[in-house]
Amino acid sequence: MDTTQSVPERVAAAQAAAKPSEDRIAEIFDLGDAQTLSVSLAEDLRAATVALELATVDIYSAFESQMQHHFKRGPFSRKLKNLLIDAGKTDLADRVHHYYLAANVLKHGKGASHRELLNAPTSLYAVKAVQDVAVDDDHPATGLIDVTGPDFFAGLTKTILEAYQFLEKK
Repeated sequence: MDTTQSVPERVAAAQAAAKPSEDRIAEIFDLGDAQTLSVSLAEDLRAATVALELATVDIYSAFESQMQHHFKRGPFSRKLKNLLIDAGKTDLADRVHHYYLAANVLKHGKGASHRELLNAPTSLYAVKAVQDVAVDDDHPATGLIDVTGPDFFAGLTKTILEAYQFLEKK
């Protein structure tokens, strides 16, 4: 993405890029449950899921990078969460934190963020234990976070825009 784009422009571009994957996932789920899909549809589902996972990591990383200037140093998401809590915006702080954890799990796979999500579940999306996921070398985190829900990417981008507006007003 162009580095001169604003956060809202990046979000709009990410939403437009994610839409075909979201539509394909919904279309496949309308055909039946994932256990009975043909090999071709299963491959399509996996490709669309991986595309959404990558889009999640990309948009959250871009948001974090572009908004880091609001804080002197240190972990952006933790500082943003604390700032939101201090401002009384606990719901937004919680959503920012959970989407940060999701992006982190999708980027790095199992680790501290994954354990935190398993121990403190969220209603924003489903988190799976490693033994419940088919892990491969190309995409070790595929399936740890369920990005296929109809509200996952919309919730992520809405949260990013709300946090952006909060930071820009402070």
